[in-house]
Amino acid sequence: MNLQLLSPSDWHDYELLDSGAFEKLERFGQYILIRPEPQAIWEPSLPAEEWQTLAHARFNREQKENYRFGEDMKGGWKKLKNIPDHWDVKYEHEALDIRLRLGLTSFGHVGIFPEQAANWNYIFNRITNWQVLQPKILNLFAYTGAASVVAKLAGADVTHVDASRPGLNWANQNMQQNNLADIRWVHEDALKFVRREVKRGKKYNAIIMDPPPYGRGPEGEKWTLEEKLNELVYQASELLEKQNSFFILSLYAAGLSPLVGLNVVKTHFQKILPECGEFILKSKHEKDLPMGTFVRFSR
Repeated sequence: MNLQLLSPSDWHDYELLDSGAFEKLERFGQYILIRPEPQAIWEPSLPAEEWQTLAHARFNREQKENYRFGEDMKGGWKKLKNIPDHWDVKYEHEALDIRLRLGLTSFGHVGIFPEQAANWNYIFNRITNWQVLQPKILNLFAYTGAASVVAKLAGADVTHVDASRPGLNWANQNMQQNNLADIRWVHEDALKFVRREVKRGKKYNAIIMDPPPYGRGPEGEKWTLEEKLNELVYQASELLEKQNSFFILSLYAAGLSPLVGLNVVKTHFQKILPECGEFILKSKHEKDLPMGTFVRFSR
Protein backbone atom coordinates (compact mmCIF):
# COMPACT_ATOMS: atom_id res chain seq x y z
CA MET A 1 0.00 0.00 0.00
CA ASN A 2 1.27 3.45 -0.95
CA LEU A 3 0.27 6.48 1.10
CA GLN A 4 -0.65 9.31 -1.27
CA LEU A 5 -0.55 13.07 -0.90
CA LEU A 6 -3.61 14.83 -2.32
CA SER A 7 -3.57 18.54 -3.08
CA PRO A 8 -5.81 20.84 -5.12
CA SER A 9 -4.74 21.32 -8.72
CA ASP A 10 -3.96 24.79 -10.06
CA TRP A 11 -6.73 26.95 -8.61
CA HIS A 12 -6.82 30.58 -9.63
CA ASP A 13 -9.00 31.64 -6.67
CA TYR A 14 -7.04 29.92 -3.89
CA GLU A 15 -3.41 30.03 -2.78
CA LEU A 16 -1.50 29.09 0.36
CA LEU A 17 0.90 32.02 0.61
CA ASP A 18 2.77 30.94 3.74
CA SER A 19 2.43 29.06 7.02
CA GLY A 20 4.20 28.84 10.36
CA ALA A 21 4.07 29.92 14.00
CA PHE A 22 0.73 28.06 14.30
CA GLU A 23 -0.92 30.12 11.54
CA LYS A 24 -1.51 30.06 7.78
CA LEU A 25 -1.69 32.90 5.26
CA GLU A 26 -4.19 32.15 2.49
CA ARG A 27 -5.72 33.93 -0.48
CA PHE A 28 -9.38 33.26 -1.25
CA GLY A 29 -10.21 35.15 -4.43
CA GLN A 30 -9.06 38.73 -3.92
CA TYR A 31 -8.94 38.53 -0.12
CA ILE A 32 -6.06 37.33 2.06
CA LEU A 33 -6.69 35.84 5.49
CA ILE A 34 -4.59 34.79 8.46
CA ARG A 35 -6.06 31.82 10.34
CA PRO A 36 -4.83 29.49 13.11
CA GLU A 37 -3.18 26.22 12.06
CA PRO A 38 -2.12 23.89 14.90
CA GLN A 39 0.21 21.75 12.73
CA ALA A 40 2.28 24.69 11.43
CA ILE A 41 4.88 24.48 14.16
CA TRP A 42 7.73 25.75 11.95
CA GLU A 43 8.89 29.31 11.32
CA PRO A 44 7.10 31.26 8.55
CA SER A 45 9.03 31.94 5.35
CA LEU A 46 7.76 35.52 5.04
CA PRO A 47 8.37 38.16 7.72
CA ALA A 48 5.54 39.01 10.11
CA GLU A 49 5.38 42.54 8.70
CA GLU A 50 4.58 41.15 5.24
CA TRP A 51 1.80 38.95 6.63
CA GLN A 52 0.30 42.00 8.31
CA THR A 53 0.63 44.11 5.15
CA LEU A 54 -0.94 41.47 2.87
CA ALA A 55 -3.83 40.33 5.07
CA HIS A 56 -7.37 41.69 4.89
CA ALA A 57 -8.44 39.95 8.10
CA ARG A 58 -7.02 37.82 10.90
CA PHE A 59 -8.76 35.28 13.08
CA ASN A 60 -7.40 35.19 16.62
CA ARG A 61 -8.20 32.08 18.62
CA GLU A 62 -7.96 31.94 22.39
CA GLN A 63 -7.10 28.47 23.66
CA LYS A 64 -5.16 26.67 26.31
CA GLU A 65 -2.44 25.32 24.00
CA ASN A 66 -1.42 25.56 20.37
CA TYR A 67 -1.28 21.96 19.28
CA ARG A 68 -4.98 21.12 18.92
CA PHE A 69 -8.29 22.91 19.00
CA GLY A 70 -10.78 21.96 21.71
CA GLU A 71 -14.43 22.69 22.46
CA ASP A 72 -13.43 25.53 24.79
CA MET A 73 -11.78 27.65 22.09
CA LYS A 74 -12.87 31.26 21.63
CA GLY A 75 -11.89 33.86 19.11
CA GLY A 76 -12.93 36.34 16.49
CA TRP A 77 -12.03 38.17 13.30
CA LYS A 78 -10.11 41.43 13.17
CA LYS A 79 -10.49 43.23 9.85
CA LEU A 80 -7.20 44.81 8.78
CA LYS A 81 -8.47 46.17 5.46
CA ASN A 82 -11.82 46.59 3.76
CA ILE A 83 -13.33 43.11 3.30
CA PRO A 84 -16.98 42.05 3.01
CA ASP A 85 -18.54 39.51 5.33
CA HIS A 86 -19.39 37.34 2.29
CA TRP A 87 -17.89 36.91 -1.20
CA ASP A 88 -17.67 34.27 -3.95
CA VAL A 89 -14.86 32.19 -5.42
CA LYS A 90 -14.79 30.04 -8.53
CA TYR A 91 -13.35 26.56 -8.89
CA GLU A 92 -12.56 25.28 -12.37
CA HIS A 93 -10.98 21.98 -13.34
CA GLU A 94 -11.44 20.53 -16.82
CA ALA A 95 -15.25 20.32 -17.30
CA LEU A 96 -16.01 21.19 -13.67
CA ASP A 97 -16.92 24.85 -13.07
CA ILE A 98 -18.60 25.95 -9.84
CA ARG A 99 -19.01 29.11 -7.77
CA LEU A 100 -18.98 28.95 -3.96
CA ARG A 101 -20.02 31.49 -1.34
CA LEU A 102 -17.45 32.26 1.37
CA GLY A 103 -17.81 34.16 4.63
CA LEU A 104 -16.06 35.05 7.87
CA THR A 105 -17.66 32.68 10.38
CA SER A 106 -17.53 33.03 14.15
CA PHE A 107 -15.40 29.87 14.45
CA GLY A 108 -12.75 30.86 11.89
CA HIS A 109 -13.89 28.80 8.89
CA VAL A 110 -14.77 30.44 5.58
CA GLY A 111 -17.15 27.89 4.05
CA ILE A 112 -14.77 25.60 2.17
CA PHE A 113 -11.80 23.37 2.87
CA PRO A 114 -9.57 24.05 -0.17
CA GLU A 115 -7.76 20.71 0.00
CA GLN A 116 -11.09 18.99 -0.71
CA ALA A 117 -10.87 20.20 -4.31
CA ALA A 118 -8.98 16.97 -5.07
CA ASN A 119 -12.08 15.06 -3.98
CA TRP A 120 -14.38 17.33 -6.00
CA ASN A 121 -12.47 16.31 -9.13
CA TYR A 122 -12.78 12.64 -8.13
CA ILE A 123 -16.55 12.94 -7.53
CA PHE A 124 -17.21 14.77 -10.79
CA ASN A 125 -15.12 12.42 -12.92
CA ARG A 126 -16.58 9.25 -11.42
CA ILE A 127 -20.20 10.34 -11.84
CA THR A 128 -19.83 11.70 -15.36
CA ASN A 129 -18.06 8.51 -16.51
CA TRP A 130 -20.74 6.15 -15.17
CA GLN A 131 -23.38 4.68 -17.45
CA VAL A 132 -25.94 5.26 -14.71
CA LEU A 133 -28.93 7.60 -15.02
CA GLN A 134 -29.08 9.93 -12.00
CA PRO A 135 -26.90 7.90 -9.59
CA LYS A 136 -27.84 8.36 -5.94
CA ILE A 137 -25.23 10.17 -3.84
CA LEU A 138 -25.26 10.50 -0.03
CA ASN A 139 -23.18 13.31 1.47
CA LEU A 140 -22.84 13.04 5.27
CA PHE A 141 -21.58 15.83 7.54
CA ALA A 142 -21.96 17.80 4.31
CA TYR A 143 -21.23 21.31 5.68
CA THR A 144 -21.80 24.06 3.08
CA GLY A 145 -22.28 21.58 0.27
CA ALA A 146 -19.41 21.98 -2.18
CA ALA A 147 -19.32 18.21 -2.79
CA SER A 148 -23.12 18.15 -3.06
CA VAL A 149 -23.03 20.88 -5.70
CA VAL A 150 -20.32 19.04 -7.65
CA ALA A 151 -22.29 15.77 -7.56
CA LYS A 152 -25.52 17.50 -8.62
CA LEU A 153 -23.75 19.31 -11.44
CA ALA A 154 -22.43 15.94 -12.65
CA GLY A 155 -26.01 14.65 -12.89
CA ALA A 156 -26.54 12.85 -9.58
CA ASP A 157 -29.57 12.63 -7.30
CA VAL A 158 -28.03 14.09 -4.12
CA THR A 159 -29.01 13.68 -0.46
CA HIS A 160 -27.19 16.18 1.78
CA VAL A 161 -27.15 15.47 5.53
CA ASP A 162 -25.92 17.87 8.21
CA ALA A 163 -26.80 18.64 11.83
CA SER A 164 -26.31 22.41 11.39
CA ARG A 165 -29.25 24.46 10.17
CA PRO A 166 -26.99 27.42 9.18
CA GLY A 167 -24.80 24.98 7.24
CA LEU A 168 -27.84 23.69 5.33
CA ASN A 169 -28.91 27.23 4.50
CA TRP A 170 -25.41 28.02 3.23
CA ALA A 171 -25.38 24.86 1.12
CA ASN A 172 -28.76 25.82 -0.36
CA GLN A 173 -27.30 29.19 -1.40
CA ASN A 174 -24.37 27.40 -3.07
CA MET A 175 -26.83 25.20 -4.96
CA GLN A 176 -28.88 28.16 -6.16
CA GLN A 177 -25.98 30.29 -7.33
CA ASN A 178 -24.84 27.38 -9.51
CA ASN A 179 -28.31 27.32 -11.10
CA LEU A 180 -29.10 23.90 -9.66
CA ALA A 181 -32.14 22.57 -7.83
CA ASP A 182 -33.64 19.60 -6.00
CA ILE A 183 -30.83 18.56 -3.68
CA ARG A 184 -32.51 16.77 -0.80
CA TRP A 185 -31.70 18.56 2.46
CA VAL A 186 -31.73 16.48 5.67
CA HIS A 187 -31.30 18.23 9.03
CA GLU A 188 -30.38 15.28 11.22
CA ASP A 189 -27.67 13.38 13.07
CA ALA A 190 -25.77 11.48 10.36
CA LEU A 191 -25.55 8.18 12.24
CA LYS A 192 -29.28 8.18 13.03
CA PHE A 193 -30.04 8.86 9.39
CA VAL A 194 -27.91 6.04 7.97
CA ARG A 195 -29.31 3.58 10.51
CA ARG A 196 -32.82 4.36 9.28
CA GLU A 197 -31.80 4.20 5.63
CA VAL A 198 -30.37 0.71 6.19
CA LYS A 199 -33.65 -0.42 7.80
CA ARG A 200 -35.54 1.02 4.84
CA GLY A 201 -33.40 -1.02 2.45
CA LYS A 202 -32.08 2.06 0.63
CA LYS A 203 -29.02 1.95 -1.61
CA TYR A 204 -26.65 4.65 -2.87
CA ASN A 205 -24.09 4.69 -5.66
CA ALA A 206 -21.73 6.86 -3.63
CA ILE A 207 -21.25 7.88 -0.02
CA ILE A 208 -19.13 10.88 0.95
CA MET A 209 -18.44 11.52 4.61
CA ASP A 210 -16.39 14.09 6.49
CA PRO A 211 -17.06 13.34 10.18
CA PRO A 212 -15.72 15.81 12.74
CA PRO A 213 -13.61 14.76 15.74
CA TYR A 214 -16.54 15.71 18.00
CA GLY A 215 -19.90 17.42 17.65
CA ARG A 216 -23.58 17.55 18.51
CA GLY A 217 -26.65 16.54 16.51
CA PRO A 218 -29.83 18.64 16.18
CA GLU A 219 -31.26 17.04 19.34
CA GLY A 220 -28.04 17.18 21.32
CA GLU A 221 -26.77 13.79 20.16
CA LYS A 222 -23.11 13.47 21.13
CA TRP A 223 -20.65 12.55 18.38
CA THR A 224 -17.08 11.45 19.02
CA LEU A 225 -15.06 10.07 16.15
CA GLU A 226 -13.34 7.33 18.13
CA GLU A 227 -16.64 5.94 19.44
CA LYS A 228 -18.84 6.27 16.35
CA LEU A 229 -16.70 5.96 13.21
CA ASN A 230 -16.62 2.16 13.15
CA GLU A 231 -20.41 1.86 13.23
CA LEU A 232 -20.87 4.69 10.75
CA VAL A 233 -18.63 3.01 8.17
CA TYR A 234 -20.36 -0.34 8.81
CA GLN A 235 -23.78 1.22 8.15
CA ALA A 236 -22.37 2.89 5.03
CA SER A 237 -21.18 -0.50 3.77
CA GLU A 238 -24.79 -1.72 3.99
CA LEU A 239 -26.02 1.23 1.93
CA LEU A 240 -23.42 1.27 -0.85
CA GLU A 241 -24.14 -0.46 -4.15
CA LYS A 242 -21.74 -3.26 -5.07
CA GLN A 243 -21.11 -1.88 -8.57
CA ASN A 244 -20.97 1.60 -10.10
CA SER A 245 -20.16 3.03 -6.69
CA PHE A 246 -17.54 4.98 -4.79
CA PHE A 247 -16.80 5.87 -1.17
CA ILE A 248 -14.88 8.81 0.30
CA LEU A 249 -13.90 9.22 3.95
CA SER A 250 -12.11 12.38 5.10
CA LEU A 251 -10.77 12.76 8.64
CA TYR A 252 -9.47 15.92 10.29
CA ALA A 253 -8.69 14.69 13.81
CA ALA A 254 -5.28 16.05 14.82
CA GLY A 255 -2.55 13.41 14.93
CA LEU A 256 -4.70 10.64 13.43
CA SER A 257 -2.77 8.34 11.08
CA PRO A 258 -4.22 7.65 7.61
CA LEU A 259 -4.06 3.98 8.58
CA VAL A 260 -6.84 4.47 11.13
CA GLY A 261 -9.42 5.33 8.50
CA LEU A 262 -7.99 2.73 6.14
CA ASN A 263 -8.32 -0.07 8.67
CA VAL A 264 -11.90 0.88 9.51
CA VAL A 265 -12.83 0.94 5.82
CA LYS A 266 -11.12 -2.39 5.09
CA THR A 267 -12.95 -3.94 8.04
CA HIS A 268 -16.35 -3.32 6.46
CA PHE A 269 -15.68 -3.28 2.71
CA GLN A 270 -14.32 -6.53 1.34
CA LYS A 271 -12.17 -7.05 -1.75
CA ILE A 272 -11.45 -3.40 -2.45
CA LEU A 273 -8.28 -1.53 -3.34
CA PRO A 274 -8.61 1.82 -1.58
CA GLU A 275 -6.49 4.92 -1.99
CA CYS A 276 -5.24 6.27 1.32
CA GLY A 277 -3.13 9.21 2.41
CA GLU A 278 -2.99 12.83 3.47
CA PHE A 279 -4.47 16.03 2.17
CA ILE A 280 -1.88 18.77 1.78
CA LEU A 281 -1.85 22.39 0.68
CA LYS A 282 1.12 23.05 -1.59
CA SER A 283 3.34 26.01 -0.77
CA LYS A 284 5.74 27.78 -3.08
CA HIS A 285 8.07 28.00 -0.07
CA GLU A 286 8.34 24.17 -0.03
CA LYS A 287 6.64 23.88 3.36
CA ASP A 288 3.56 21.91 2.33
CA LEU A 289 0.82 21.99 4.96
CA PRO A 290 -0.83 18.72 6.10
CA MET A 291 -4.61 19.10 6.35
CA GLY A 292 -6.10 15.73 7.26
CA THR A 293 -6.35 12.20 5.92
CA PHE A 294 -8.52 10.39 3.39
CA VAL A 295 -9.57 6.93 2.25
CA ARG A 296 -11.47 6.43 -0.98
CA PHE A 297 -12.24 3.71 -3.52
CA SER A 298 -14.45 3.11 -6.53
CA ARG A 299 -15.79 -0.11 -7.99
